[in-house]
Amino acid sequence: MDVLIVGATGTLGRQVARRALEENHRVRCLVRNKNKATFLQEWGAELVKGDLCKPETLVPALEGMEAVIDAATARPTDSLSIKQVDWQGKVALIQAAQAAGVKRYIFFSILDAEKHPQVPLMEIKRCTEVFLAESGLNYTVLRPAGFMQGLIGQYAIPILDNQAVWITGETTPVAYMDSIDIAKFAVRALQVPETENRTFPVVGPRAWGAYEIINRCEALSGQNAKIARLPIGLLRFMRKLTRFFAWGKNVSDRLAFAEVLANGKPLDAPMDEVYQVFGLDPEQTTTLETYLEDYFTRIVKKLKEIDYKKNKQKRKKKTPFKSES
Repeated sequence: MDVLIVGATGTLGRQVARRALEENHRVRCLVRNKNKATFLQEWGAELVKGDLCKPETLVPALEGMEAVIDAATARPTDSLSIKQVDWQGKVALIQAAQAAGVKRYIFFSILDAEKHPQVPLMEIKRCTEVFLAESGLNYTVLRPAGFMQGLIGQYAIPILDNQAVWITGETTPVAYMDSIDIAKFAVRALQVPETENRTFPVVGPRAWGAYEIINRCEALSGQNAKIARLPIGLLRFMRKLTRFFAWGKNVSDRLAFAEVLANGKPLDAPMDEVYQVFGLDPEQTTTLETYLEDYFTRIVKKLKEIDYKKNKQKRKKKTPFKSES
């Protein structure tokens, strides 16, 4: 199938692109900067320059495409707002896909988006789900809860660097999933008629709380974590403060999402039926234990190699004095 992937340079999008190529789909990626997406071209994807916020660039990108997998979202550091990218941009993409006669549209939302209308990103995701369902396109909505990849910067690296791990409020257990496994569902949806015009949760084997993850990282690293608690009141103050600045609007909206992760209500959903519909094996899904163990094994090995090279260089510099005859 000829597939246009939007957001292909992101954590999830790149895995979707890789999976689609592995399954012999012809992959085209919409990118704003081709220089930052050369790795996709090296994998075998076609690159086309375009921007969700420039609707005129979407028409040539969609030419000849049978399907769209939409994994794009605004980043906290983007100059464009969440509303511009995740709402206006997605509306433009859906309309352009309609006009181009696209047969399948796969969209990534967020688990329980409808339960948090006060969070801009989640409310926009919910509205996009509704707009997509009413568009007439043959769609599938996938709703992850969180990526395992994000846990490395949040927990593993601070513990290894002896830095503080920040915990906010009553921590919410989250059923994180490896983005590689999430990508399997997106690409598989293209081939399974039973996924058409339906919405599915896509979450990991079980929900993990912050302290459980910290304990696991401590055991694997052999180091104790420095835990720092961020009061929910301070988080709300920071959100209000950052909204005063144009550069801080996306940060403010992301801080609103952080409150969801501090309310103590699990982000999780049953997956038995989902695996059956998609025809995927749950036993092949990466568990958080395995993911963290693989990371720490690799990083510890790398640190040992670096230490060995440093010691080797030191030994070379220590040349003995030649004795005079």
